Amino acid sequence: MVARLRAAGSVFAEDEAQVLAGASTSPTQLEAMLRRRVDGEPLEVVVGWAEFCGQRVVIEPGVFVPRTRTGVLVTEGARLVGPGAVVVDLCCGSGAVGLALHAMIRDVELHATDIEPAAVACARRNLEPIGGTVVEGDLFDALPASLVGAVDLLVVNAPYVPTAAIATMPPEARDHEPMVALDGGVDGVDLHRRVASEATRWLAPGGHLLIETSRRQAPLTAAAMEAGGLVTRVVTAPEIDGTAVVGNRVRPA
Repeated sequence: MVARLRAAGSVFAEDEAQVLAGASTSPTQLEAMLRRRVDGEPLEVVVGWAEFCGQRVVIEPGVFVPRTRTGVLVTEGARLVGPGAVVVDLCCGSGAVGLALHAMIRDVELHATDIEPAAVACARRNLEPIGGTVVEGDLFDALPASLVGAVDLLVVNAPYVPTAAIATMPPEARDHEPMVALDGGVDGVDLHRRVASEATRWLAPGGHLLIETSRRQAPLTAAAMEAGGLVTRVVTAPEIDGTAVVGNRVRPA
C-alpha cells in the first residue's frame, strides 16, 4: 500500500495507508479505496471524513476539504466571542469551521451558508445534529433578516486563490473540489471585497468579521474591510501556516 501510494505521489504514504486501513472493513473495500486514492481522489473524500481542529468532519464528493491552516479561524474566532454568541459560518463548505467553533464556544447560536448544493447537504450532516442551521445561497442572500445587526462573529473561508494560479494547484484539489470554492478572482480577493462591503449591516455593534487569507494577500483583504468601515488587524498562526484578517465593527462612543 505504501509503495503504491508513494508511486502515485503521496508525501505522507505511511500515514495515508494507516487511515485507509482503519476506514475499511474488508480487503475488497480496502483495495477499492486504495485505487481511488491512487487515482487522485482526496483521501478525505475516499474515507468520508477529515480531522479538523479535533473534530471529525463528514466529507462528501464535490465538497471543499478543510485545510489545517484554516484552524486560524477557529482559534482566533474563539478568542473574539463568548458564551451565547451568534456565529455565522459564511462560505461554509463542509461546515468544518462552524463545527469546531461550536465545540469551543458554549451555547453558540450557529448559522452557516454556502452557494454550492453539495456543500450545503454536507454541512447539514455536520451541523444540524448540534443545532446549527444551514441555508443555501450566495453569501448573505439566504440568511434570515433576524440576523441583521445581530451577528457577533462572521467567519469566512472564501476562496482566495487567484484565477491564474488554479492550474498550479495539486490535482486532487483542482480536479475534485468545486471551482467556486477555489477561484478568488484575478487577485484572489474578489469574494473578500463582496463580504466586507456588506458585513457591517449584519454585524452587531462590537461584532467581528474574520476572513482567512494569505500573507501576501492580507493587505488587500484588510483594505477591503477598511473600505467597509471596519477596524482591522492581521493575525497569523505560523505553526499551521495560517493567516487571517480581523475586522471589528467598533461600538459607538
